[in-house]
Amino acid sequence: MARAPTVKLNSGFEMPVLGLGTFSLNPTSFLEAVKYAIDRGYRHIDTGLPYGSEKDIGVALKEKIAEGVIKREDMFITTKLWCIHHEPDKVEYGCRLALKNLGLEYIDLYLMHFPVGFILVDDETYQPKKPGSDVVTTNDVDYVDTWKAMEKLVEKGLVRSIGLSNFNAEQTERVLKICKIRPVVNEVECNVEINQSKLLKFCKDRDIILMDYCPVVRANPAKKTPACLYNDRTQAIADKYKKTPVQIALKYLVQRGTVPVPGALEKPMIDENIDIFDFKLTADEMKYLDSLNTGKRICEFEFVDKNHKYYPFNAEF
Repeated sequence: MARAPTVKLNSGFEMPVLGLGTFSLNPTSFLEAVKYAIDRGYRHIDTGLPYGSEKDIGVALKEKIAEGVIKREDMFITTKLWCIHHEPDKVEYGCRLALKNLGLEYIDLYLMHFPVGFILVDDETYQPKKPGSDVVTTNDVDYVDTWKAMEKLVEKGLVRSIGLSNFNAEQTERVLKICKIRPVVNEVECNVEINQSKLLKFCKDRDIILMDYCPVVRANPAKKTPACLYNDRTQAIADKYKKTPVQIALKYLVQRGTVPVPGALEKPMIDENIDIFDFKLTADEMKYLDSLNTGKRICEFEFVDKNHKYYPFNAEF
């Protein structure tokens, strides 16, 4: 059974270097997917309030613990503070909502999902839109104040480690300057087409792990897209190791010292994604995969006003 090795966080805890991402546009199979992934050796699950997967993950964990397949301490669960709970007095509420959904007493890693806060309508209105607009109604809550409230979650034992998501380097540095508890990770879009080389170096220099969402560029083997994963050179590398282009893309990220969390609901994909720990790419192959970078994003958070002072993607990195 494949099992991902772990990396030590600056908080002292160990995190598996590959996880199961649970964001999906068709969230009808979360429960079975998570149970199967645990059986296949996944010990890191990544979720978030808007994904709609927290409750199914909680059920899957409860069932697998009851079956004796895992103990709670075997699992590393990452979830996120959504933008509607950025006000400091709402942060603990948001965390306890996640704990309730997951059926857990503590969360291994709790991330601030995005640096921009949204107004709170209710716990299920994830994108409160302005009337007649596709743009969300934001607020001006300072993410450093949100961070200070997240630190209290660690002090209360509700979460073990805290981190960031979708933060640029300048925003991350600003958190570092005020924090009592350092962020352990920054989860961002990262793959062969946007390899985040500058942000990766910035984070490594500060003992922050880069986590990768959309790590395989939403690959579609049937359509052979994106082209960079299914061209002759990438396919030749895959053939050499008796792997798939998707596995090559994931191995590239792991060898760079990042932690990909590929989303998968179907059993073949779940199997494929974790079967990457029995080979190593050469320096030349890594250099070639580096060359595929275009800086193109899949996720722009189009529903957020790009002129908001905390919108993160206007910066170089």
